Amino acid sequence: MAIGFEVAGGGRLVGRLRVPGDKSISHRSMMLGALAEGVTRVSGFLEGADALSTMNVFRAMGVTIEGPQAGRVTVHGVGLHGLRAPSGDLDCGNAGTAMRLLMGLLAGQRFGSVLIGDESLSRRPMRRVAEPLSRMGARIETSPSGTPPVRILPAVRLQGIDYTMPVASAQVKSAVLLAGLYAEGETAVTEPAPTRDHTERMLAGFGVAVQREGARVALRGGQALRATTLDVPADISSAAFFLVGASIAPGSDLVLEHVGMNPTRTGIVDILRLMGADITVLAPREVGGEPVADLRVRSATLRGIAVPPELVPLAIDEFPALFVAAACAEGRTVVTGAEELRVKESDRIAAMADGLAAVGMPVQPTPDGMIIAGRGGEALPFAGGVVESLGDHRIAMSMAIAALRSRMPVRVRDTANVATSFPGFTALATGAGLGIAETDLG
Repeated sequence: MAIGFEVAGGGRLVGRLRVPGDKSISHRSMMLGALAEGVTRVSGFLEGADALSTMNVFRAMGVTIEGPQAGRVTVHGVGLHGLRAPSGDLDCGNAGTAMRLLMGLLAGQRFGSVLIGDESLSRRPMRRVAEPLSRMGARIETSPSGTPPVRILPAVRLQGIDYTMPVASAQVKSAVLLAGLYAEGETAVTEPAPTRDHTERMLAGFGVAVQREGARVALRGGQALRATTLDVPADISSAAFFLVGASIAPGSDLVLEHVGMNPTRTGIVDILRLMGADITVLAPREVGGEPVADLRVRSATLRGIAVPPELVPLAIDEFPALFVAAACAEGRTVVTGAEELRVKESDRIAAMADGLAAVGMPVQPTPDGMIIAGRGGEALPFAGGVVESLGDHRIAMSMAIAALRSRMPVRVRDTANVATSFPGFTALATGAGLGIAETDLG
């Protein structure tokens, strides 16, 4: 069966909902919980394929993990040096975050390992992670083109480095810091622009002394991690589809509950507000070191903008949905500095340009972004049509949300991978008012 979405044109989003737990934090809860001394208890864990791949990787290295059961997971930590050599390859599935962070974590082990992934992940670049790790003394091999499988040879000795990243990337930063736990001396990373800081926050929550000064973050090797209790916030990247949907669909009034509001992740909110979105932050609070809040979003007249460059890294995963918002805005939206979109699960610049064109909205892709002449003045700017998601979950959900402003149904092919990040998307979207159904599109 070729699973796809059949989405009716028009509609609005109303009510209250809570999207699944944050994928980035769910990944790291398994990694740091496994390396900690003691038992870590996690609630709100994302039971999607990507996070489950990370969980199974650590089970393959001898870590006892109970669950998930309704988002609850118990991790029996083995300590910094307690992981065991796996009997086979470590399968990361579609989880690029897992593979890149594991490269750092496994670089300091006394045993070798091989990281593999599915067809999509096997095309994604890993050399930019391997390069700084090699400077630390890690021995890492990739395919000749720099893609998986990734072979990590047993470490002789890692040495801390002071690394200035050429391109802002939370995954590269995190991989280097995790390797730094096993390195002699201090490991430091300086980033050219702010990126998500879950790794630093969570390391501190597990008792690791982390120094942050401006754009530089550092830690000393050999520190023990202490088990803790974590409540994973709702993923703002998953909330993004509903933030955009309620903003563009007239008559919408939606509350998204317990959303993670980490300042390195709120670019989606900042950009939408610059476009004129009506988003209210309710009941801000802190849970396990991470800020959370409820978000009320009501339909608004959006306007095109030049997206500020400093906000681009803070919303890199949300740009597929933001491209839909731009198409429904009045005036021109220009995105630059987003070349990282070219090397995600798909080339998201090309995939969204093709997807929008398929529903009657031609746009101008550029090497590092997109120029969109919005049709906000039209009640229903999209004509409907058939969209190829290329197996990319964010393309699939973004184009499904676009149907809220479509004259005719939107059909999205190849949507099985939506479960990697957002299990239950169709049920939540249906409950909020989107006319969506899973079907066989052949």
